[in-house]
Amino acid sequence: MYFSKDNKTYYYEVRGEGFPVVMLHGFTGSSATWQNFIDKWGSGYQIITIDLPGHGKTRTPSLRSMEECLQDLNKLFQSLGLETFHLLGYSMGGRTALSYTILYPEQVSTLILESASPGLEDVKERRLRQKNDEMLAIRIEQEGVPSFVDYWQDIPLFHSQKSLPLKVQKIIRSERLSQTKEGLSLSLRTMGTGSQLSLWSRLRTLDMPVLMIIGELDPKFVAINKKMQSKLKSGNLKICEDAGHAIHVEKPRNFGKMVIGFLNGTTKLD
Repeated sequence: MYFSKDNKTYYYEVRGEGFPVVMLHGFTGSSATWQNFIDKWGSGYQIITIDLPGHGKTRTPSLRSMEECLQDLNKLFQSLGLETFHLLGYSMGGRTALSYTILYPEQVSTLILESASPGLEDVKERRLRQKNDEMLAIRIEQEGVPSFVDYWQDIPLFHSQKSLPLKVQKIIRSERLSQTKEGLSLSLRTMGTGSQLSLWSRLRTLDMPVLMIIGELDPKFVAINKKMQSKLKSGNLKICEDAGHAIHVEKPRNFGKMVIGFLNGTTKLD
């Protein structure tokens, strides 16, 4: 299904019945990212997945910032009649979910962040990251998506995925290859970590329960999320053993049990 605002069109899917759970994918992903989770764990909930700007079937050529995306998403949620909902986001989708929750806290019943961050506190570091994101965007535009995917799947952040079954690796690569160079470049420029404002000082304003899921093989995000937990009023931290950045892919059963346990009012895993 599609939601249009101005000259922007967002693709989304709604499945099942029950209390709504909105799920946001990471960079180079799409709604298809969550297919396995929905099939095995989605019973009893209404699952809403959205292709974020620059990804999948969503087309937002005029998007200028994450803040504009958040406003669009809120209009989409209003069109669906969502008053409150659980919100889950992975990596870039996690930054988007956290940003949305800070802007519209009354909408979010619980927040689940997988390998996410509140952005960069240091202004110089943020400017450097923005410069690097711009260079990467230009590289994608000049060399194309296949060349970029070859590079992207080999960065240290995803080394743990090389031990996954070849079938799973092919699914991940196929999803990445399905993107467009225009879309990925737009995403980096408008919703990259470099262009996002720091949310560190706003974490204490959140009153709802927050679950943070990270992989033990992802030390950078382990450190970030431990710091986040110290600033949240109700922050629950789960570190998944033998997993890297994408826990929902590398350890889908553990991820599913953590998420559903949290949504059902408990973080107990047995």
